[in-house]
Amino acid sequence: MLVVGVLVASGCGGGSREVSEPVSTSLVKSAVRPTSTAASATTAASATTAASATTAALTTTTTAISTTTAIPTTTAISTTTAAPTTTVAPTALEQQLSGTGISTTAFDVGGFRFDALVAGPVDGRPVMLLHGFPSAGYQWRSQMVALADAGYRVIAPDQRGYSPGARPPDIADYSMDLLVEDVFGIADAAGFEKFHLVGHDWGAAVAWAAAIADPDRLVTLNPVSVPHPAAFATALSDPEDDQSEMSGYMASFVQPGFEDVMLAGDAGGLRSIYESAGLDEAEMAPYLEVLGTSEALGAALNWYRAAAFAGGRDAPAVVVPTLFVWSDQDCCLGRTGAEQTVNFVDAPYRFEILEGVDHWVPETAADALNALLLDHLAAYPREDG
Repeated sequence: MLVVGVLVASGCGGGSREVSEPVSTSLVKSAVRPTSTAASATTAASATTAASATTAALTTTTTAISTTTAIPTTTAISTTTAAPTTTVAPTALEQQLSGTGISTTAFDVGGFRFDALVAGPVDGRPVMLLHGFPSAGYQWRSQMVALADAGYRVIAPDQRGYSPGARPPDIADYSMDLLVEDVFGIADAAGFEKFHLVGHDWGAAVAWAAAIADPDRLVTLNPVSVPHPAAFATALSDPEDDQSEMSGYMASFVQPGFEDVMLAGDAGGLRSIYESAGLDEAEMAPYLEVLGTSEALGAALNWYRAAAFAGGRDAPAVVVPTLFVWSDQDCCLGRTGAEQTVNFVDAPYRFEILEGVDHWVPETAADALNALLLDHLAAYPREDG
């Protein structure tokens, strides 16, 4: 179901110290000239007295010189031993978000910490964006800018398994009911009482489930690419439909250790997915920061391992105003499920098809998606939710 199709096969895929100089006795001694032995006692006395006076004067002068030269020496050493400052290089994510108005934050929910991106005025109408596989909240950067500019308060969390602080070890920890609990827990932590919900790929599947579980919390539902779970299950089980073949990549995704296959050869399998979305090295770097380890990617694949797609056949209709966006060049999700979704929405429903667009709609058709979202959300102000 969700996401990139066959990664490789189908292409969907200091301190200081004080220094001083001692008074030089040789300098004092050389300043005293010897007197003649023929000199009278008076002369000798006079000479002795003069010499003593001269010696005292020179001693004073030498001391002054020593004192004067000690000060700058001490100051210079103190300055040159100052501790250097350390500069931390920005992450790939920080580089990509520079100048966008998007900032990073985190939400503590149920003993987990979810990393997230946030944008827009604090008092703006709330919107939550749910990413798919193998993505992260960064996937929504274009939509976040557009929505924030329109006055919305937008958050895009890195969901369970993607956030290092929310990465439980067991497959059972990634069941759909827990993923939905995360959504509403993050909303509570963000102060979202009622909000617009948008999702792509796996994020769309979670969005559908959230709308079914607690429709009163949502103003609108806006799934992208993935149809209603009942419509998808119906298409998947139809031997005459191509959905089963399109979902064939899942058989690999659920295999133990498949994350290591994807990460082999400098993450060649994972990189191929991002390349299929037209991302260059700099653009895919934030994703690799999130999923570039076996632990992280394995947690993300646990979403597939915990899923029971066939069970979606019994999913009830949603009763939330819905905009469903599907693209006709999606390698993973076919037309049948998309077109049958209308039968599982008992609320105002809008179905939009993006022609000539692949699976990676938020990035490859950002402008078109932004326009659709802005139009749909504007039709349902918070007070009408």
